[in-house]
This record gives sequence, structure tokens and C-alpha cells, in this order.
Amino acid sequence: MTVYLDARHRRLIKLLLHTATGRSEWPTWGLIVGVYAGWLTLVWAWPLLGFWILPPLTILVVLHQSLQHELIHGHPTRWPGVNALLAYPPLGLWFPFPLYRDSHLAHHRRENLTDPTLDPESRYVDGELWERRGQVGRALLWMDKTLIGRLLVGPILALHGMLDLEVRRGWRGERGVLRVWLIHLALCAGLLLAIHLLSGIPLEVYVLGVAWPALAVTLIRSFYEHRPALDPAQRCVLNESGGALRWLFLNNTLHLVHHDLPGLPWYFIPRVYRARRRAYQVRSGGFLFSGYRDLGWRFAWRPVDAPLHPQAQAAGTPAGRRPFAIVLITK
Repeated sequence: MTVYLDARHRRLIKLLLHTATGRSEWPTWGLIVGVYAGWLTLVWAWPLLGFWILPPLTILVVLHQSLQHELIHGHPTRWPGVNALLAYPPLGLWFPFPLYRDSHLAHHRRENLTDPTLDPESRYVDGELWERRGQVGRALLWMDKTLIGRLLVGPILALHGMLDLEVRRGWRGERGVLRVWLIHLALCAGLLLAIHLLSGIPLEVYVLGVAWPALAVTLIRSFYEHRPALDPAQRCVLNESGGALRWLFLNNTLHLVHHDLPGLPWYFIPRVYRARRRAYQVRSGGFLFSGYRDLGWRFAWRPVDAPLHPQAQAAGTPAGRRPFAIVLITK
């Protein structure tokens, strides 16, 4: 995305990146050590603490997925291979890191944001997919447009969409698909086996008690993170959350700043935002929330918009009616 900064703001960013913190990236290094050390400690504590380890372990897996996002964008080293190696352990199980890396970098193409045919992370669908989903599938898509629905059905839709795309890529004979998945499945099997041998955590406990809820919590961040708009800057949210979720998502809640400056380290994003807070809010077209409480209060059960992308609606595909249960709640 085109960077919209005046000379003063550019000087601030240059100054931040040349501080000892910016050069050493010690906050990211500390996060890497803390996440992996904390994860290992909690896994080993299973015989002593039992199910009490699951909530903090889930939080660490969510933080690891936020960390993977940071490593995709060139931190903490200048070598992509080293950053990828640091991000590769599949603590969350569901997505191969190369798949996430490639889709996320494609998502950062400014002109494609939210377009379901070009943006691999779009939470909208085109007319063809809308027709193929049928009545039940469309109801799930409408549910996914509410915050409660995102927690309940978001993981199902995310995994279904990913597997559907990967099967198609495999049938088309795209290079590397099988290799990526074989490596990922081998790493997941090794991870689960190591967990069981080290501490005795049953496989189903880690999958359903850690990996699944971690995916659901991670999907809160992407809930209404983007919206269709003519101006690409107005497609990215500014969520001024000051609570635990902002830290858990490594300040990616200030999403317009991240899309403007994808290489800016996570710990500098709030300071850069505060320096031009009003200008960023104007550029976002008012796409602004005071935090996740504000977002939840407004959209816990009410859809933020239709799951069908406006381009498909303009082409004549009807968005359909909201599921009966959602209509009752939102009327």
C-alpha cells in the first residue's frame, strides 16, 4: 500500500528503526524465546497440573501464530530462511507455515484487498461460491459475520476453505503442494508424539483443548479487519484496543498502519499511529473501533455486513436473507 507520511513522520520511523531496540529487535527475540520456553514448560507441567495448563497453553499458541505473522514480514533477522525456520514449528497444527506465508504476502497486494477471487485471506465470497454453498453453507457464512459466530463456526469455515483450495491446487498439478503438506503432516505427527512421550498429554486433548480454541481466538483478529471500499486505505480497520487482545495480536489491531508499513516491527506500531492518529482515522474513512468490547457490543450477534462481496451483488447475485435465528436477534 502506498505510504501516506509527511517528512516528520518519516523521520520518526527512521529514528525508531535506528534505535538500539530497532537494530537489535530484542523484543521479538524475547518473544520467540518466551513463547517456545513457555510452551515447553506448560507441556512438561501436564502431569502436575493437568487440565489447568490448557488455557495458558492456548494463549501461547495464539501468540505463536501472531509471532509467525511478524516473522513473515522480515523480523527479527534480514534472512527470510532464518525467520522461516524460527516460525516453522506447527504449534497450532492446522496450517503449514509456507502456505500461510505465501497467502499472507499475496493478501498485502493493495489493489486486491477483500476481493474473494484475488485476496486469499478475504472473508467474502464471490457469486459462484455463494451458489455452490447451498442453504446450510450460506447460513454458516452469515453466522461467521457475527463475532459469536466467528468463534463457533469460523474455524470450520477457515479449514474447509483452505482444504478446498489445496485440493484444487493439487488436482491442477501445482508444484510444491504435496511436498508442503507431507512436511507439515510429518512435523505435526512428530510434535504430537513428542508431546505425548514427554508429558503424556493425550492427542485429542491437545487438538481439541488447545489447537482448536487457539484457532478460534486467532480468528477474532480478522473479524471485520477489512471491508470492501473504493479507496484501499478505507478497507483496513483501526481497532484501538488497549487490552490483552491487542498485545496477543502484537498490535496488528491497528491494521491500516500495518498495511501502510508492513515491515514496521510490532512494538513500534502504536507509536507511529499516535504520531498521526487523526490523519490515519481520516484515511480509514471512519473504519474505527475503540476496542474489541466495542466491536462485540455492536456485532456479537448482528452481522457486520453480507458475506457476498459487493462486486458479486452488483453483478446480480442476490445476497439472500439472513438465517432466521440471526434475524430474530438483530431485529
